[in-house]
Amino acid sequence: MLNLIVFGAPGSGKGTQGKALASHYGLEHISTGDLLRDEIRRGTDLGKQAEKLISGGHLVPDDLIISLLEEKLEGTPTRKGIILDGFPRTVSQAKSLHQLLGNSTDDYTVLVDLKVEEHELIRRLLERGKVSGRSDDNEATIKERLKVYHSTTEPVIDYYKEKGNHLEIAAEGDIDEITEKIVMELASDMARAR
Repeated sequence: MLNLIVFGAPGSGKGTQGKALASHYGLEHISTGDLLRDEIRRGTDLGKQAEKLISGGHLVPDDLIISLLEEKLEGTPTRKGIILDGFPRTVSQAKSLHQLLGNSTDDYTVLVDLKVEEHELIRRLLERGKVSGRSDDNEATIKERLKVYHSTTEPVIDYYKEKGNHLEIAAEGDIDEITEKIVMELASDMARAR
């Protein structure tokens, strides 16, 4: 089974690359951001809680996001594997994901770590805010989200490095070229893992 965790700071291209990789490998793409936005759109209790946190640039608590992901995985065909973007965002979530996936020795699970300079992240998010109208894509919230990313989410990288499941990708430039680079790096890494 192939499980890819598309990881990076806000604005690094997780959603874009997640969709491209899902199409390339024929895997189910699960975006926790999309799941949360759906909860918000439907006005659920979880959605109301999430909206307050997200609009302030904060993370949704681990227990809520993990239960939302568990629910999604139960209703998703995952025989070939999955592509996650936006999860895990804490080391606790990474440990929960490891248990949820129940990795066997035949599984290949890797964190695809998209690296983008901070000034470029801010530029991308401000641009996205103009196009999408997302309330969390304004300068004050972006700076808070990046602060939270550095303090709370970045430690996830070390968790996957320690497991030997980490692949760093320079993610600035042409979108298709970045996808191609990821596919080539994954093929090389999978060959080494066998």
